Amino acid sequence: MIEVFDPDAVARAVFVRAQRHKALDEPRHAWRRASLIHVSEGVLTVSTDAGRWVVPPRHAMWVAPGVLHCVRSSGAACLHTLYADPDAAPAAVQCGVVTCDRLTEELLAAVAGLAVPYPPDGREARLVGVLLDRLPDLAAAPLGLRQPGDPRIVRIADALSANPAEQSVLDDLAEAAGVTARTAARLFVKETGQTFGQWRQQLRLLAALERLATGASVTQVALEVGYNDVSSFIAVFKDALGETPARYFR
Repeated sequence: MIEVFDPDAVARAVFVRAQRHKALDEPRHAWRRASLIHVSEGVLTVSTDAGRWVVPPRHAMWVAPGVLHCVRSSGAACLHTLYADPDAAPAAVQCGVVTCDRLTEELLAAVAGLAVPYPPDGREARLVGVLLDRLPDLAAAPLGLRQPGDPRIVRIADALSANPAEQSVLDDLAEAAGVTARTAARLFVKETGQTFGQWRQQLRLLAALERLATGASVTQVALEVGYNDVSSFIAVFKDALGETPARYFR
């Protein structure tokens, strides 16, 4: 069992902690503080009861105060995690992935180097203030997947999560889950905000990101997540993330 660091015990409203892991598999935990987990190396998967997010380099994951979550990485990961009291964090923090610009990344690294606690009215506090001013402007990234709650749809979601390459159509998956395809289609939209096809495509994209981070080839990953045509996979990846898989992990 990995001993999880307790940020709630630190006597400062806002601070940043640098971490390097060969691999990571934290148990479920929650803090009273909001946290922003920035990734400079590796790929993280963050899961809550509501969804799952994949965080590649140059991105960060907001975790709202009090939300149970677990964090894992199958390979090496280099992180800077900001912890902030609820009244010091940006208003109404929601769980989700954001894209970090170079200035924000440098500020996170600089604040991680500060001694804690730092003087409340010195240069350290001013540096933290500049960092906090940057955070509300970070753009959301489409790297999450909402999990359904209805048991019938959960069975379908779990089956696809276990095997993203599964090619069965919704009619067959719904029948195996004991629900009609029409009801399943309606519930996917109601509970995830996406059609079944959109949800499965997003699942495959996130699974691909996790596999690409291990060094697997684009062709191998495309096949493993259900694409028979590598060109189609590259097109979907570029449409979602703005770059081809090869350039994204360069």
